[in-house]
Amino acid sequence: MKKIIAILLAGMMTATALAGCGGGGSESGSGKESSGGGESSAAGIEGSKVDLSYFGEEDNIKLKVWTPDASVNLIKKQVEEFKKLYSDKKIDIQVIAQGEKDAATQVLNDASAAADVFSFPSDQLNDLVDAGVLAPVAFGDQVTANNDPATIKAGTMKDKDGKDTLYAYPQTNDNGYYLVYDNTVVTADDAKTLEGTLEACKKAGKKFIMNAGDGFYACTFAFTAGVQVDGLEDDGITQKFKDYDEDEAIATLQAFGKLIKKYKGTFTSLDVANISSGFNTGTCGAGIDGSWDTASNKKALGEKFGAAKLPTINVNGTDKQLISIFGYKYVGINASSKFPRSAQILAFYLTGEECQLQKAEELGWGPSNVNVQKNKVVTESAVLTAIAAQAENACVQVNIAKTFWNPMANLGNTIIKDDWNPDNLDKTKELLNDTVKNIRDEG
Repeated sequence: MKKIIAILLAGMMTATALAGCGGGGSESGSGKESSGGGESSAAGIEGSKVDLSYFGEEDNIKLKVWTPDASVNLIKKQVEEFKKLYSDKKIDIQVIAQGEKDAATQVLNDASAAADVFSFPSDQLNDLVDAGVLAPVAFGDQVTANNDPATIKAGTMKDKDGKDTLYAYPQTNDNGYYLVYDNTVVTADDAKTLEGTLEACKKAGKKFIMNAGDGFYACTFAFTAGVQVDGLEDDGITQKFKDYDEDEAIATLQAFGKLIKKYKGTFTSLDVANISSGFNTGTCGAGIDGSWDTASNKKALGEKFGAAKLPTINVNGTDKQLISIFGYKYVGINASSKFPRSAQILAFYLTGEECQLQKAEELGWGPSNVNVQKNKVVTESAVLTAIAAQAENACVQVNIAKTFWNPMANLGNTIIKDDWNPDNLDKTKELLNDTVKNIRDEG
């Protein structure tokens, strides 16, 4: 009986490896096994550890992992634990720093030279699946049961046969940004409004930093104005937008422009890396940053660390909540991996409960694992609480057109220019319409 089970498991994993080259995978929440379409079975799986039979014939295993720079040291430690867990196998794993957005681009450019296991944000999923470079998840039932349903839904797409397929292992549900501040400069009450935050920073002679020239952050201007994404058109390429009131959108963009001009010298558009360094040097009072920089910001501020959801902005007498973009981060398997089973097993481990808890504790990442979400490291985190609150005021970062980012960056760069006149209604209307047109037409 033991031999029969081993043979069945090996056959299931073979089906998974083959599926990774062009389809297959799991029906999220369907109760179907991801590897071959049979009924789900937890045989040989305990937590994030699997029976050695899942490796099949693979040995003398060599894998490459791409992960963000801030997580390299922790992932290296987790990889060593993984190797100890499977000490009967000869495993060599390289952990290399690679930005998540760039990782997806590199995989698309040359999958054969890319990492076997790599991290990427949710908006990259469509491109990776369309290009056929992602292998479907091999442990779909376990992953679905253990992670936030929203991350499963966002990681699921139709395969070539029209079957709902989970294509990546959820790793976080915190891919968004929040207001981080020096609480000796900005009070909790100041942090409720953009006006209050900027005024507090100005009084203290400190900078407020936002990367307004990056579409990831600059889309906040458009989203707050009501120009919010609504998936893709039927062609799967062109960006859709929700209906919006053009007059209200123009008024909101003007309000941003006027406030930025009023606080010229305080409002500063810089890369987010300058926030923690600014806290260190005492030149920054507040900024808009993400959980990926939590550790560095906390280290810089210590007891002065403050965090809140994004503030409001006053538009013609009404306070409007700033609307951001929010998504998830995943670990994907390169469909070109020479060790497809081992890569799946490693990804399953690295995104398991224990590893996600370590990432929450040491890096401040918000977990997708439902058990870790209940841990006090999450529930008592000011940052993750702020991000969760902001997530209620955000557009989900899935089904984002490739053409979305540059026009949004241009919008941000335009309204922060010294020579931009926010009182010019016609120019603001032109900027708004050109932004939408360029996003849609270039698609």
